[in-house]
Amino acid sequence: MTIGVTHGVSLMGLAGTLVQIEVDISDGLPHYSLLGLPDLALMESRDRVRSALVNSQEKWPNKKVTVSLSPAWLPKSGSNFDLPIAVAILAAQEVIPAKRLHRAVFYGELALDGRIREARGVLPALISLLHGDVQTVIVPQANAAEAKLVSGLEIIPMENISELLKWLRTGIRVEAEEVISIEKVNGFKDLSDVAGQPDARYALEVAATGGHHILMIGPPGTGKTMLAERLPSLLPELDEKAALEVSAIHSVAGALKERGLFSKVPPFISPHHTTTRTAMVGGGSSAIKPGACSLAHNGVLFIDEAPECVSGVLDALRQPLESGEITITRAIGSATFPADFILVLAANPCPCGRLSGRGRGCSCSSLQVRRYLNRLSGPLIDRVDLRIKVEPPSRTAFASGEIGESSAVVRERVALARARAAKRFATLNISRNAEIPAFALRNEFKAERAGMSLLHNEMDRENLTARGFHKALRLAWSIADLAEHELPLLEDVKRALALRDGMELFG
Repeated sequence: MTIGVTHGVSLMGLAGTLVQIEVDISDGLPHYSLLGLPDLALMESRDRVRSALVNSQEKWPNKKVTVSLSPAWLPKSGSNFDLPIAVAILAAQEVIPAKRLHRAVFYGELALDGRIREARGVLPALISLLHGDVQTVIVPQANAAEAKLVSGLEIIPMENISELLKWLRTGIRVEAEEVISIEKVNGFKDLSDVAGQPDARYALEVAATGGHHILMIGPPGTGKTMLAERLPSLLPELDEKAALEVSAIHSVAGALKERGLFSKVPPFISPHHTTTRTAMVGGGSSAIKPGACSLAHNGVLFIDEAPECVSGVLDALRQPLESGEITITRAIGSATFPADFILVLAANPCPCGRLSGRGRGCSCSSLQVRRYLNRLSGPLIDRVDLRIKVEPPSRTAFASGEIGESSAVVRERVALARARAAKRFATLNISRNAEIPAFALRNEFKAERAGMSLLHNEMDRENLTARGFHKALRLAWSIADLAEHELPLLEDVKRALALRDGMELFG
């Protein structure tokens, strides 16, 4: 017998590596050996592959079977190697023509009855093959629509082993019905639903304009969650490249169905405050999976009851807040996921929640209040651009029934302001004010002289750190863009400082 050779893909984060699968069947006692640093799920492939082939009326070799995955130094994980291993075993028995396997990649998990199960990570795996010598990719039928998002490869979806073998032997393929994917499109929650709250509404508009992070502090029931849920409705629609990147991340996490196949809606991710550090930033013992901060890439990450989060979880967000990506290192390797999101934190003003607002009797001591808010570390808060108080709406605003501006109206202003910023930054390869490099702020993108003097005075009084200085100036640029100013004026800088301090904005 010859050595059967097929190819699969090993994913580490969003990066895929082409893996060659070789199978040698030799005389000796029946034994199955799997080489090449497989994880537990891959070690279990023997029983899945054997049952799938036997139940598809194919012969399992009653000899010594050696399976080698190369490169041998690369750790391999996941059940998506079931399909290429099964095909390589058949090729080693010379029951399928080897020419069909040339420049082909197989990706999928096998059920015991021979069905090819849906697999995670099909989209990033195929994207990684675009610049290689691969021509054809065989994927599970359930992943057909996802796979066809990638152009430049011949995608052949298969339902089961028998259907695949018929195509390999004869070239005849059972044409499945065209896959029609109905995206799960969640209608935007509209900003017009919010009663009153002009300060908070304006803060959301500024955050959407520049991509700034925001902290909202206020008593329960004042609308903090309601406001955060409407921030995605102010953001522009994702372009095709960004939408594909977001879909790839959700594919690796196994959350693509919930997101929608190729949705251009900015994602909104809201993990519970009891979530773990691994769930927030990503990780895993065998396969490294993206966390909430990566699932929110190009969208909004909302954390309610932020001071209640487990110690260290919020501080783990410092790296992605600065760099827009998160690198996770484990014994099996290192993976980097995009994590460029707008962070929205919501918190009560004290443990009982009644510290602020009229007619609310707070039962917390000053020490309890200080300890509660100190759970939000200084380095984390310094990275948050806007810090606003959300008070209960006035009786007049609540009872008037007056409808505020809709998301569509505000989104149009945001789009115009973003267009001004993008034009200004054409040579810097950035598009939002939150991304302006510090050196550029100190040289090319200063505010007017009076505004710069005010910022320097705040630094002298130690009200601003160096990072806070840059954050405030970036914020002033977003405010100036919304006001159609050529550069931030003194009033824009004052408003930026007010937004960072939670002061009243309008009188």
